[in-house]
Amino acid sequence: MVQKLKLEELNRIDVETFKTVEKIPLIVVLDNIRSMHNVGATFRTADAFLVQKIILCGITPQPPHREIHKAALGATESVDWKYENNIIAVINELKSEGFEVIGIEQTTGSTMITDFIIDQSKKYAIILGNEVEGISDEALPDIDSFIEIPQLGTKHSLNVSVCGGIVMWEFAKALK
Repeated sequence: MVQKLKLEELNRIDVETFKTVEKIPLIVVLDNIRSMHNVGATFRTADAFLVQKIILCGITPQPPHREIHKAALGATESVDWKYENNIIAVINELKSEGFEVIGIEQTTGSTMITDFIIDQSKKYAIILGNEVEGISDEALPDIDSFIEIPQLGTKHSLNVSVCGGIVMWEFAKALK
């Protein structure tokens, strides 16, 4: 008979060990995210896939906050993060550090994630934009390329944390 594993049977690492484990070469940038739930859920997914860091920009709420913690379940303690007000400064810094900057956005130049080739020799930063407006317009010209997720139903968008989870998983599979 199949049984669910107990927490102690999952053999999860602790926060101190997490800090020392090699991460995938991926940084997640949250650009003007409004929802604390989306921020917390992104932290939790970043922890699950050993993402290098999260950068919070603009109006994106910052830990510590009760509402972020509810979704993050402590991942704000394990995943490295920083806050930077200006998205353009973040993009320029990431490029100077050798990251390819990828916007997760529906644009005239987007590549479907199913067609995007993730190169194991590169470092990537993905930008997730505001729940309504998407990535800041002023940032678009500085982004190296854009990925979108195919959607087959009647809706034209996914929740930010769901979108982030899909993209982080695709990069984690390719970069681990």
